Amino acid sequence: MATFADVEQIIADLPEVTEGARFGHRTWFVKNTAFAWERPYSKADLKRFGDETPPDGDILAVNVEDLEEKEAVLAAGRRGIFTIEHFANYPAVLVQLRVVGTRVLRDAIVDAWLAAAPASLADEFVANGGLKRR
Repeated sequence: MATFADVEQIIADLPEVTEGARFGHRTWFVKNTAFAWERPYSKADLKRFGDETPPDGDILAVNVEDLEEKEAVLAAGRRGIFTIEHFANYPAVLVQLRVVGTRVLRDAIVDAWLAAAPASLADEFVANGGLKRR
C-alpha cells in the first residue's frame, strides 16, 4: 500500500521539482508544468459514479505523454491505475494509492515527470540513469 509519503519520497529524487497548489490541492511541477497532483473526487465525479463504488482512499493524478499513451497505460491493466469521465480526452490517469504497488507508483510518477519536463532536462535525467531503485 502506497501513501502520499511514498509519493513525496519519489518526487524528492526528481530534478527541478517544485511544490505548489492548484485548485486548492497539492501539485508538483517541473519547470512550471504540473505533472502530479492530489485529486480527491468532486461532487460531480461522485455523481457520475452513480451506483458504482468509486475507488477509495487517497488519489494521485499524473500526466501521461498523450492520449495514446494514456490508452496504453490503462490497457496494461495495472492494479490501482484508472480514469474517470472528468479525464476523458485529457492525458492523465489516476492512481489509487492504497491499491497500487510502489514500483507501479514510481513508474507512473517518473513517466509523468518525463512527459512534463523540457526535453533537455528529461534527456539528461535518462542519460544519468534516472531514478535509482530503492
